[in-house]
Amino acid sequence: MIRKIEAIKRYKAEHGWLKSYNLFSFAMYQERGNMNFGTLRVFNDDYIDGESGFGSHSHDNMEIVTIVHQGVLTHQDSMDNTGTIQAGEVQYMSAGAGVTHAELNQGTEPIHLYQIWIFPDQQNLPLKYEQKDFSSAAPNILVPVASGQNLAGALAIRSNATIYTANLEAGQTVRYTLGEDRGLFVYLQAGGLEINGTKFTTEDQARITDESDVLLKATEPTQLIAIDVLLQLPF
Repeated sequence: MIRKIEAIKRYKAEHGWLKSYNLFSFAMYQERGNMNFGTLRVFNDDYIDGESGFGSHSHDNMEIVTIVHQGVLTHQDSMDNTGTIQAGEVQYMSAGAGVTHAELNQGTEPIHLYQIWIFPDQQNLPLKYEQKDFSSAAPNILVPVASGQNLAGALAIRSNATIYTANLEAGQTVRYTLGEDRGLFVYLQAGGLEINGTKFTTEDQARITDESDVLLKATEPTQLIAIDVLLQLPF
């Protein structure tokens, strides 16, 4: 089954300095039937104005992945990590028993990023932080950027899930085999895509279950994120 959710149906939160499109229930947006997709709990498409950002706040028992598409994000946390994440880089933080951090735009240009939260396989694990540059990744393939499935080149997260990015040229296809009791979430950053014949366009999303063979075909130059997750929560 392929469930298509059009871009216009995303929840839009306006906070002055922040414009956020919430694909699942988050903060002020609460919808009982849209809390998660399997172990994928949060997917926010965020735009942060210059000289602003998320002040110090806490998380626990969540695998948090941030993908920056535009701008430079400054990160500070209670693990003594301080640095920047630039366009093309992916940041991973395992919040474990509890971490405090801040994410700031210290420049004047806006930042565009995705915030992704996935439930961990176990609770109260030790904290962990990593980041990696994927800006030179090959086109026309699914590139694993964060995975708990021992995939080469990906940041190693603590969840039985994999986050892929892809830049597809028009006419290119990618075939994906989806395992039993697993779901595939697809979000189009830009472009046009057919998934097993169903058409998607910029900022549409697909939530795919019970489809062992998934064919992604770009109808124009396309950028996307695909996330393979367990449908059953671990705890």
